[in-house]
Amino acid sequence: MNINGKHYRTIWPHGETSVEVINQNRLPHEFRTLQLKTAAECAHAIKTMVVRGAPLIGATAAYGIALAMREDTSDESLDHAHDMLLQTRPTAVNLRWALDRMRDRLRNHPREERAALAWKEAAAIAEEDVAVCRSIGEHGLKILREAAAKKKSGEPLNILTHCNAGWLACVDWGTALAPIYMAHDEGIRLHVWVDETRPRNQGASLTAFELGGHGVPHTIIADNAGGHYMQAGRVDVCIVGTDRVTANGDVANKIGTYLKALAAKDNNVPFYVALPSSTIDWTLKSGGDIPIEERSPDELLKMTGRLPTGGIATVEIAAPGSEAANPGFDVTPARLVTGFITERGTCAASEKGLRSLFPHASTSSA
Repeated sequence: MNINGKHYRTIWPHGETSVEVINQNRLPHEFRTLQLKTAAECAHAIKTMVVRGAPLIGATAAYGIALAMREDTSDESLDHAHDMLLQTRPTAVNLRWALDRMRDRLRNHPREERAALAWKEAAAIAEEDVAVCRSIGEHGLKILREAAAKKKSGEPLNILTHCNAGWLACVDWGTALAPIYMAHDEGIRLHVWVDETRPRNQGASLTAFELGGHGVPHTIIADNAGGHYMQAGRVDVCIVGTDRVTANGDVANKIGTYLKALAAKDNNVPFYVALPSSTIDWTLKSGGDIPIEERSPDELLKMTGRLPTGGIATVEIAAPGSEAANPGFDVTPARLVTGFITERGTCAASEKGLRSLFPHASTSSA
């Protein structure tokens, strides 16, 4: 996608010795990139959310394995890199999926072949993510076309999204935002309500940054305003992404998603979840089994922004001495989800629906 008229992906290789990523902690106020040269640097980038979003986390971890193989191609090195990267973020299942795929691909190959093979496989994971997200966009576009056709002439289609599930969360295109970009490019008149997504404000900083760069009309709203706009009839459809979907269709996504789904259900607003198949965790029966990441209280107690002078500062916003709890995700039950948008098409949010698209997916534990 585009930044100041130039096409970027979120991660790209420099030869076969390093990868470069967009430092998302600096957005939207500064655009900076960062070179990652070791598996440890990849792990740090994931843990500190320099890179974030389930698909991008997976791609970055895959390159982390490849960089580890540049230094040491032994089984011990492979296992160490795998386990170190796996510990960085507990909720997004794409991380485990990519790491297991890399380890399985390399395990039975001679050591002298592993470095080149690892780089090739990591690049394949990145390219596949682009293709998958493009397909998600095409299938979601059909839904937006149908919704737009029901609007009165001249009225925009109003879409609400939560957190960031655009190209910054993936290698390119995105999941929830991919259909929006395609609809906009097709000439469908639309407008996006962008939840600010406290406490990290990834909607206000990242989703709004993306949509603005692509010329998509949008408005940032407080997280608690979504239900109000649904009651007022000013939301036609909700589309969000996800970090993990269990076998029964329960959805783990950024904290606050559950409340949006409840409001959508109460106001008869369709609520869709866009996801690649790598985000489905067939080993877990329901959302209650998903590990929920507890993040630093500082994300809640402090806020970073740009000063009138142009400088960037982090300030305290809460009462001194107060404790804070900061779960990064919540679980939306399948019963609140209208449907899933995947690379293979759309389906009901249920095990039967998922199996209709992915009948041969494995349920074995990693």
